[in-house]
Amino acid sequence: MSRVKRGVTAHARHKKVLKLARGFMGRSSKCFRPAIERLEKSWQYSYRDRRVRKRSFRSLWIQRINAFVRGADMKYSTFINGLKKSGVTIDRKMLSKLAVEQPEVFQNLISVSKRALS
Repeated sequence: MSRVKRGVTAHARHKKVLKLARGFMGRSSKCFRPAIERLEKSWQYSYRDRRVRKRSFRSLWIQRINAFVRGADMKYSTFINGLKKSGVTIDRKMLSKLAVEQPEVFQNLISVSKRALS
């Protein structure tokens, strides 16, 4: 069987990994083995944090809605309950955007919610 020299492919692989590891601290950006370990850990963090970002944005939207609803002497949970009973299906992202950018429209939604509860 003929001998296979892997210099070219190994060098290309190492170059690719080290290019991705740019900006890491210490040996992690210069040596192949620590670089690959750091990269795998960073990929784990990115996978996890893509989900965490969705969670944190949802909680931010809820906090914004709650802040605006409290101004109208209401709680967030009763506001959402009123919207559901009145058949309004707007997600929290849009409600938050309305509260910040168009407060008069949001006031209408608050009154709709109050009507549905009484």
